[in-house]
Amino acid sequence: MGLHTLLIREVTIKLSARNQFQGTVTNIKQGQAMAEVTVKVGNLEFVAAITEGSVKNMGIKVNDAVTVAIKATEVMIGK
Repeated sequence: MGLHTLLIREVTIKLSARNQFQGTVTNIKQGQAMAEVTVKVGNLEFVAAITEGSVKNMGIKVNDAVTVAIKATEVMIGK
């Protein structure tokens, strides 16, 4: 299993993911079926791959406030 990143615009349900970070959308790179949404959280940037339909349905735009939720079964650290 890998790392799962969720992008949330409006929360109407509670999530089991404890790693939730509020940030700002800085870039949206649209493809044919998928989009890469970059979210700045402090000094960090997260990139979520979501469907084009989700971007449109959620009305996600650059400078929007969103929540990044991370659900991971494995977290690796390298040095």
